[in-house]
Amino acid sequence: MHSYAKQLTKLIQEDIPFVSVTIVKTIGSTPQSPGAKMLVTADGLYWGTIGGSALERRSIEEAQKLLCSNSRRAIASFVTWSLVKDLGMPCGGIVRLFLETYNMKSWKIVIFGAGHVANAVITLLTKLNCWITCIDQRPQWLAKLPDSPQLTTVRTENMASVATALERDSFVLVLTSGYETDAAILLELLKGGPFPYIGVIGGQAKAVRLKQDVQNAGLSKSSQHSFFCPAGLNLGTKDPEEIAISIVAQLIQVRDSELHEASSLRPQTGTQTP
Repeated sequence: MHSYAKQLTKLIQEDIPFVSVTIVKTIGSTPQSPGAKMLVTADGLYWGTIGGSALERRSIEEAQKLLCSNSRRAIASFVTWSLVKDLGMPCGGIVRLFLETYNMKSWKIVIFGAGHVANAVITLLTKLNCWITCIDQRPQWLAKLPDSPQLTTVRTENMASVATALERDSFVLVLTSGYETDAAILLELLKGGPFPYIGVIGGQAKAVRLKQDVQNAGLSKSSQHSFFCPAGLNLGTKDPEEIAISIVAQLIQVRDSELHEASSLRPQTGTQTP
């Protein structure tokens, strides 16, 4: 067990996605007893054994399927196999396994702007399993954000330039205090995308103007439908805290949508610019 804990800790510290596989129950003749463990990465068996042969090969395949699931959250599941019927082994017993993923792809959320709505959004997001980056040119507003190890703040005079360097799996919110700044950031995002989510705070009139800006910039027509404006679901009042709830709810909705079809989730009414 000591060796298992050591190897598990090493993988966690190195931020390598992996699956822990444990035999939790056996009936009849099986190649290993309950408690046997192994660790599996995308490359295959990393450490340990649950008995080798077809049982181990099939378990490694199942673990690698979990690693390829693109889930941003940990997955835990049980499987039960008859060694004869399911795996073609002569042992004749039954094995129940517990598989648990670690270090799955982090949910990265980037927020442009550190105003009242951004502060409320970040306060909610720090309760979730995600990593947040907030970008603003105003140090006094960045200083008001919640103190959390999940949050990284970036001060820059040119926020649009930061948009060009974002990782493409980031969920992006544009919540700055001015239309011109929002538009400049949005255009850079759309030029460099696609992103799984882009949301811009505002109302329907602002959405019309932004779509015209996208067209004037010579971007594809599909780019006009590649962002949410208004950001957030159609619920609540225009108070920053309730706007934040609607935005975070939409982030979760898009994250959990199997196809990330943002257009099918588009809200109908807007929120108020901070």
